[in-house]
Order: sequence, then structure tokens, then C-alpha cells
Amino acid sequence: MDRLESLAHLARAPPLLCAQAGLQPVRSVQAVSQREDLPGHWQGAKTFRKCLNLWIAISKIASHLRTFAIAVLTLLAGTAFAATEPLELQQLRDQLKKAQDAEDKPAIIELSQRTVAIAPNDSETWDTLAQTQLESEELDGLERTLDAWQKAFKRLPAAIEDFRAGLCFKRKDYQCAEQHWLAFIATKPPRADVATDYDNLAEVCSAQARWADHAAYRSKAVAAQDTAARRVLRAVAYLRLHNWDAAYADMAKANKMDATNAQVKEWLPEFERLQKFLPQIKPLDARIAKLPNDVELLLERARVLILAGRPLLAIDDAEGAFKLQPASMRARIQLAEALLDAGQSEDAAKLEVDRYLRRGEDKHVNDEALRELGRLDARLLGNPKDADALVARARILRNLRQFTLALADANAALAINDKSAAAQFEAAQDLDGLNQAKEALLHAHIATELDPHDSNMWFFRGVLERQRADFAGAVASQTRSIEISESLVALSEREQCERRIGKTAEADADHRRIQELAPQR
Repeated sequence: MDRLESLAHLARAPPLLCAQAGLQPVRSVQAVSQREDLPGHWQGAKTFRKCLNLWIAISKIASHLRTFAIAVLTLLAGTAFAATEPLELQQLRDQLKKAQDAEDKPAIIELSQRTVAIAPNDSETWDTLAQTQLESEELDGLERTLDAWQKAFKRLPAAIEDFRAGLCFKRKDYQCAEQHWLAFIATKPPRADVATDYDNLAEVCSAQARWADHAAYRSKAVAAQDTAARRVLRAVAYLRLHNWDAAYADMAKANKMDATNAQVKEWLPEFERLQKFLPQIKPLDARIAKLPNDVELLLERARVLILAGRPLLAIDDAEGAFKLQPASMRARIQLAEALLDAGQSEDAAKLEVDRYLRRGEDKHVNDEALRELGRLDARLLGNPKDADALVARARILRNLRQFTLALADANAALAINDKSAAAQFEAAQDLDGLNQAKEALLHAHIATELDPHDSNMWFFRGVLERQRADFAGAVASQTRSIEISESLVALSEREQCERRIGKTAEADADHRRIQELAPQR
């Protein structure tokens, strides 16, 4: 306090200066002018003006000194207040800083909670606590934090709206998330925060497949803060709307803004690949605009989009076709292929299509198989009781390694005609693909009884019998197959089984016959 008193002392008019001028100390310039009697040795107006100017200068200096003294007093008072902060709180802040440096999230949460319990008006620590809980997905704890934070302040902190939106989004309550992010934007935060939350709102729309709103929010994000990355994201949004020209314009702009941007480098090759397929896609766009419920057109465009490497766009079309025609096996397979390509294997499994879907060398389902499925779908749409069409479709599905769907078609055919050897044989093969050998053998027995002149049925029955260690039965079945139509695979199967039951001479004979029939190398 000695220093404060000395500063206050400086703010007063210096008595020594007054004495040297032959004056008595006064409070202001105005006081000088109001004095009725001046000392006798003040002779003339000239002397008076000199004294008056002197006092004006002294008053100005005093005013500046008072302002300085007040500022120093305020600063020292703040330092004194900080010094009076409880020791426990100081220690908590030190520990919290160390936890943040170590990125120890559980410790950050614990220390932040203890800090705001002592200092409930500490907005920065509330923010740290909420952000860490959101990142750690401690959603129930975050909700309690936001409620307590809100109660601690008379006026709602804008950040709470932002955090509530993030909480709702994590819980997939998209309407709630959109409401709170819009409320946060209404508080007029910095433009960077506005742009970020418009990005978040675009993700809300993406999760709900609201593609027009998705693109609109992307545009607002660009308007708030234009960057190469945001241009790319809006270009991708335009793809979902098939707004090709706008998409490519944004991509070109993004590349011009920053060709080194990670989003630009990732997406530019994808756009270049898609561009090669636009001459096929655009005419289909025009036809679908006139016939939006044409399943065949939708599936044709979905196929082109899959080949172009755009599975999400293909999902839109294939899903639309599947909703229009749920019995279409082509629509189901194309939708599943797109889902698998998009990394959504769980959604594909809901269609009873697994990740082992057979692909060609180009990594896509065979085009001819898809077209044949489409033809059989059309036959069954006209006549759902066409057992032969069901068996034929089951065979294609089995070749695609989709045994569950194939068995469903085989069973549907058997429900129409259980005397169909082809349906029994198909069911046997589908069950074998599902590792149900015992049930498969039952159907194989029935198939050979219904059609004893089919070598393939006897061969397959023999394979099933060998798998179940019925080697004698397997030899008999392979013998029937060979008698109908001799083949290397049947001879090889029979040789194996003959050796297992000690018929070495017969096995050697089969081996010699195999060598005779085997192509010369």
C-alpha cells in the first residue's frame, strides 16, 4: 500500500512549485480566477497570466497521474483477488492442465467436474468438460453436465446449444440436432463456427437421405467460409442430386483453390473416372425423369453407377427399384452389391446376401447373371407358380454363392411340385452349400429316385455319401453315374472310395482308366 499512497501523492499539485511561484495550493484553475485578493507582489496582468498557465499545466499532469493511479490500483486489486483464490482450486487447475497435456480424458473429466463444483462460473472449464465427454461419448454424463452448466448462468451460454446438438446427433436424434445447431447459429458466432455447424447440418441431412437439404446446407457452409474442402463436399452433394455440371464446376474450383488439399487429392480421380460414364448416365437420367417408376431403367442406371465406382448413387437407384418390386431378385442382388461396395455389409445381410457374393475379375457381379435374373423375375411376375423359373433362378443364386436365397427358391418350387427332380436336386445342392449335409443327402436320394437317368444327380449323391463316410453307397452311386455318362470326376471319386473299403483291384482299374481318359500333357 505504500506504493499506492505514493502514486496518489503524485496526483496532488506540488506544494514546492506553488511556493516557488509565490502561490498557495488550490484545487483547480477555476479557483484561481475566483480569488478576490491576489498577493501584493503580483504586479500586472503579465504575471497573472504566467501563474494561470502554470496552474493549467499542473492540473493536466495531476489528471493523468490520477488515471494512472486508478489503473494500477485496479491491476493490483485483481492480483490480490487471484491471490485469494482457494489453494484447492489452484491445485485443481494445475492438475487439469497436466491432464490436458497428457490427453488423459478420464482425468480431464474428473478434474473439470471438481473445478466447476468450486467455481461454477468458470465457462472455460465447463466447455472443456463438455467437449471431453462428447469426444469420449459419455452421452449421459454430457447431458447432466449441460443441465448443470445452464443452471449456473442466468443467461444461456451459446456453447450449450452447440453441445446439445452434438449430443442429439450422437444419439441419432437428427431433428433435435438440427434444432440446436440452428439455434447456435442464430447467436451469431464467428464465421468459422457458423461454417462448421452448417457442415454438421449437412451431415444431419445426409443421415436422413435429405439430399436437397444436404446440398443447401453445403452451400451455406461455403458462403460462410469458402475452402477447397468445402467445395469438394458440395460437389459430392451435387452428385447425389445428379447435378453433374454444378458438381464438376465445384470440383474444378476446389482444385484451383488448393490442389494439395487432401479432399481434392482423394476425390479428383473419382470424378475423372465417373466422367467417362456420363455419356451413358445422362440419357438414362432423361428417360427416368419421364418414367421414374421404371424398375428396369433404375437397375440399368444402378449398374452403370456401380461400374463407375459410385456405390452410394447405385444404392439410391437399386433401393428405389427394390421398393417398387420387392420380389425382384435382380434388384436385391444389385442393391446388395452396392451396399457391400459401400462397406455396408450389415445392410446387405438384411437382404440375406452375404459378403461371399461371387464377383468376376472386374470385381463386379457377372452382367449376364444379372440379366438372366431379370428375365426370370419377369417370368415369375407374370406367373408366380412357375416352378421351372424358380429352380432356374435358384441355380443362378447358388452360382453367386447365395445359398440361403437359392434354397428359398428351391423350396418354393417344391411347394408347387414336390415331384420335381430338378427342384429336389437344387435343394440338395443349396443345403450342401449351407453345410447341412444330412438334409442335402435326403433330397439327393429323392432326386435320383425321381430321375434315375441323370448322371449328375448320381454323382452328387455319391459325393454326399462319401462325406458321410458311406463309402459303399458312394461307390454304388458313382457306378450309376459312370454307367450313364463316364467322367473323370466320377471315376476319381469311385477310386477314392474303393481304396477306403479295401477294393484295391477295382481302384487300380479305375486309376488306369483315368490315365487313359486324361488329356495328354
